[in-house]
Amino acid sequence: MEEGTKQEILLESGTNEMEIIEFYVGAQPLGINVQKLKEIISFDESALTVIPDTDPAMLGVLMMRGSTIPLLDLKTHLKQRCLEPTETSQRPVVMVCEFNHRINGFKVDGVNQIHRIRWSDVQPLAEFIDQYRPRFTGSVNIDGREILILDLEYIIGEFDPDSVLTLEKEGEFSHVTDRALIQRQSKKILMAEDSNVIRSNLANVLRERGFSQLEVFIDGEACYARVLELKHQAEEEGHDISQHLSLVVSDIEMPKMDGLTLCRRIKETLGYKHIPVVLFSSLINPPMEVKCDSVGADGYASKPELPKLVRIMDEYLGIEG
Repeated sequence: MEEGTKQEILLESGTNEMEIIEFYVGAQPLGINVQKLKEIISFDESALTVIPDTDPAMLGVLMMRGSTIPLLDLKTHLKQRCLEPTETSQRPVVMVCEFNHRINGFKVDGVNQIHRIRWSDVQPLAEFIDQYRPRFTGSVNIDGREILILDLEYIIGEFDPDSVLTLEKEGEFSHVTDRALIQRQSKKILMAEDSNVIRSNLANVLRERGFSQLEVFIDGEACYARVLELKHQAEEEGHDISQHLSLVVSDIEMPKMDGLTLCRRIKETLGYKHIPVVLFSSLINPPMEVKCDSVGADGYASKPELPKLVRIMDEYLGIEG
């Protein structure tokens, strides 16, 4: 898909809608957010440089317009981990995707079409399934086909751990004074993140950095319900909401309610323009920054830039080192 075509399908921010591209691995329909897709190209084996002694699913690096990108065979990888794809395509294609400020290629058996869906139509996988299939963030039924939404970040993280959110490494964070830690402990933070792994790691990092009054939610809808509870509590007590809520951190891609919609509802529907909302997502790039600004987000950081996220939080919370 060329850049111009991609721009034409971008949706208005904060409508709780997204575009997914449906593709196939064997007979299994899968989907990803179109905003991660740069283009689709034919698979040219002659442009591939094989890297010895790597995982069978890592085909090597693909030469594309003078630069190289890693190429992952999704069929091989998913067959190794969780799916049993059937059928083999005679004309495989490569989806070139960009997220977390990195470009990767994914070999698939074919591409069907783009669908506009509502995040509320995306059903989270059952918890017992999610334990075994963290590579999928949910599923959506379109014309009788159950399309699994693929978590590309998780899959790339299995090959390149530095590309995803992990617990802090030595030297990643600047020294934090006792004064800053005490200030952070008084702040009441809500966080929405649908990935079990990222949600757990991010919560651990923030709590270790002093944000002890942190509440976590599995999606934007659950987080917004909590904001409404705090709103009613503040009104009953005759307080401003800021007595009960200091800041919201949210992913963008989430079932039920996405982060852009969550932000818009906090800022516009409820009128809480003074409550900082920071979006933390692998989708952050210049076009997405425009969308974040359009819904009133106070800041944004790309996964896995945890130090940047904490700096933004401190800035809007008035934390002084």
